[in-house]
Amino acid sequence: MSNTEPTSPLDPPDPVSIAAINDYLYCPRRCALHRLDALWRDNAWTVAGTLAHEHADDPGYRQTAEGARIERALPLFSARLGLVGKADIVEFWPQADGTNVPLPVDYKLGKRRKWSNDEAQLCAQALCLEDMLGVGVPKGAIYHVKTRRRREVVFSPELRALTLEAARQVHLQMLTDEVPQARLAPRCDGCSVRAVCMPELAREQGPIEKAYKNLFVRGCFDG
Repeated sequence: MSNTEPTSPLDPPDPVSIAAINDYLYCPRRCALHRLDALWRDNAWTVAGTLAHEHADDPGYRQTAEGARIERALPLFSARLGLVGKADIVEFWPQADGTNVPLPVDYKLGKRRKWSNDEAQLCAQALCLEDMLGVGVPKGAIYHVKTRRRREVVFSPELRALTLEAARQVHLQMLTDEVPQARLAPRCDGCSVRAVCMPELAREQGPIEKAYKNLFVRGCFDG
């Protein structure tokens, strides 16, 4: 755990959801639509994802596995970073010196994505655990429900920097109330708010804007 990590742009920052970091790194516009405009639409992916979390999100269920104590649906908070959320699972692994090292585990429905949004969300959980417990959290894990595979995620300096910058950008987005313009991209496929976002219109708007500038803006100066 480093004492030189940057903090949020607000002092003290209003807390934002850890899940917003995932949203922002996937698509800043989707993050704004979710958080600023409260627009949320379930689709097959979001419903399946909710069902996949049911087994992990039982706060009253505790167990041990290979010597680790397991806590489910553990509330997380960092006043320093202005983050609040919940960990699907946190494993507490006993060490020789009598301490316990937390290892957050996040459940995801599909396979590993091209983006680092899932890893950053998990890293944000680790940052909260470090602030809450005063111990270092060097790594976590993502469990992919569909493939039943668990992969380790090391919280490298690069991933921590990405996570902190994403948290800063989310706070700025909430502060300015700005919704980024829509941009059609491959990640729009399967997005739950695509029908509301309408990224196709942004692609069609280019020629219209160009004609408008040629007709009115340039015409004013030429006249």
